[in-house]
Amino acid sequence: MSRLKVDNIEARSGNNISMDDPLALKSYTTAQRDALSSPQAGDTVYNSTTGTIDFYNGTAWFATSDNTFLFNASSLVIAGGGGGGGPSGNSSGNGGGGAGGYRNSYASETSGGSSSTESVLPTLKFTSITVTVGGGGSGGGGSTNGAGSNSVFSTITSLGGGYGSNGGAANTGNWGSGGGAGIYSSVNSGAAGTAGQGSRGGSSNQGSTATRVGGGGGGAGQVGGNGQASITGGPGGNGLASSITGSSVTRAGGGGGAGRTNSASGGTGGGGNSASGGNQGSNGTVNTGSGGGANAGSAAGQSPGGGGSGLVVIRWATADATIGATRTGLTDGGVQTDGSDSYIVFTAGTGTVSFS
Repeated sequence: MSRLKVDNIEARSGNNISMDDPLALKSYTTAQRDALSSPQAGDTVYNSTTGTIDFYNGTAWFATSDNTFLFNASSLVIAGGGGGGGPSGNSSGNGGGGAGGYRNSYASETSGGSSSTESVLPTLKFTSITVTVGGGGSGGGGSTNGAGSNSVFSTITSLGGGYGSNGGAANTGNWGSGGGAGIYSSVNSGAAGTAGQGSRGGSSNQGSTATRVGGGGGGAGQVGGNGQASITGGPGGNGLASSITGSSVTRAGGGGGAGRTNSASGGTGGGGNSASGGNQGSNGTVNTGSGGGANAGSAAGQSPGGGGSGLVVIRWATADATIGATRTGLTDGGVQTDGSDSYIVFTAGTGTVSFS
């Protein structure tokens, strides 16, 4: 027989009663709750796994709210950069690849397109959270296979960088930063970037057959440079710096645009340099989301650079949470600490993570 011992319950007006101390329900983990023998309809417990009040309806357990265990996670999510344009074989100037989308919620740092810091993401413990690191686009793709791939952390998606144009109009689409425009018979504008993620690519410049030049790819922090009448290809737009890993690192530069007889530098943060003639355009630096440098040669061996792969960094207060050891499908450098915070850097793959 059950016994109830009460020290003090006061009567109130009407039929109400009150207790001077909080009501403490029996605490169980989800596994312990499910292992209870012969629960009865109306049984109520505190679920210490999810932070919810759970009740039994005679058939199954139900929570009275969603998981209540939240912590704040800052993140830097950079998508893969676009590949540079070329070779075209038609005496054209080609555009540099655009940087991958750059979304940052750490401290008061800047997001792509010189936009404001994003809000820190309230993150649920004990749930599977998607992480994807986007790859860089191929150089000389001249189509969607030259664009970078998206990167993802939970509900945050950064868009891949636009590919550099192979002599024609700028490549339209939803890009982090836009690819630079190319030129064959008319001047073209660079492709647009996405607000809060990146910048527009540079425009091409009309000249003689030998002096057509493409625009630079947009960077996270700066629009791509326009091709110049002095037959200089447009430089790639500069990237942005973040100290989310404890020291300042610049990433997500645009790739340089190219003409038949000249080259241009990539943007700071890993953008690839362009090349002319028989030279090789540079790849965007890996794990920076930078665009590849264009090439304006006419032979298949005179290749442009591919875009650099992206990056996902997650940072949180060490006392608030612990990341799970199982991170199948993802490549990371392990959990690191910086002062009172922990962080982890994902460099490749797609999978899920969870925190406790």
